Amino acid sequence: MSQFARYIGIDYSGAATPNSCLTGLRVYEAEGTGAPSEVLPPTSQRKYWTRAGVAEWLSGRLSDSTPTLAGIDHGFSFPLKYFDAHGLAQDWPAFLDDFHMHWPTDEVTVESIRDGRVGGGGARTGNARWRRLTEERTKRAKSVFHFDVQGSVAKSTHAGLPWLRMIRQHHPKVHSWPFDGWDIPAGRSAVAEVYPSLWSSQFERGDRTPDQHDAFTIAACLARADADGTLSRLLNPQMSEGERTIAAIEGWILGVD
Repeated sequence: MSQFARYIGIDYSGAATPNSCLTGLRVYEAEGTGAPSEVLPPTSQRKYWTRAGVAEWLSGRLSDSTPTLAGIDHGFSFPLKYFDAHGLAQDWPAFLDDFHMHWPTDEVTVESIRDGRVGGGGARTGNARWRRLTEERTKRAKSVFHFDVQGSVAKSTHAGLPWLRMIRQHHPKVHSWPFDGWDIPAGRSAVAEVYPSLWSSQFERGDRTPDQHDAFTIAACLARADADGTLSRLLNPQMSEGERTIAAIEGWILGVD
């Protein structure tokens, strides 16, 4: 029996401002065993989603009683070396608060903080050579601090973290995997970090753009894994207790084993 009834895939973008319409920001949703379909922004907005709009929409979907699993394509945390370098407690909610204090990217652009015009990003930087354990396991995923290269997730991660904080504040019962535990309680909704490149070759792209295809792939794979019983294994990857402790702070990409 499936644990969830709704599956959401979000291909993220850290470009421009939180209220800019972005062609690279795409959302797909699947209900039950149905195929994922694209979710378009409300008609009151322009053609494409904004980060603020997606956060508001996702918050609404997580507020009802339908058990929902949402996969989002950006990093949910930073490597332990970042915590050590800045003297931070190994506590994910406290990390989100500290990050938002220095990188308020729910209000301004990532670039305006990177170049020192606003915020306090200079006091909370990382090194592009620092990689999380989950990124080392994929062998393809780049560091969350590796900006300005093709395939980078650094900008989208720095843009997306404040919205995770908002979701957590508004919906304390939504399970943030794996920070709230590797097992998601029955009947609860959850959000998880995903890396669509792990799965995208399993589906024909057809007439979808690369961003549409990534969002489609996330929703489709989450739904399929729940239906065929493999989701429980994905939620509990094989690792040592020491690795599990690290991953509970750094986060983990769903599907990496």
